[in-house]
Amino acid sequence: MNPRVKEVLANRDYSLCLVFTNGEERIFDMKPYLTTGIFQELKDWNLFRTVKPFLGSVQWIHEQDLCPDTLYLESVPCNSGMAL
Repeated sequence: MNPRVKEVLANRDYSLCLVFTNGEERIFDMKPYLTTGIFQELKDWNLFRTVKPFLGSVQWIHEQDLCPDTLYLESVPCNSGMAL
């Protein structure tokens, strides 16, 4: 089983800074998702920044979420600490 999200920070470039339960800090690019279905409304920065950790994943105010495995497997390591 992959690690789960314990902290998240929305970035202005529509990426997410994630801290996982194993201590890894990774970046997940949400831009490819913002043209699809329920994620389209997250192009609005005020909605995008409502993201919160939720049950090992992330969730937005209107209940959009992603699989925690997707967040881990499709994210890339950060080059420096994010100071969440």
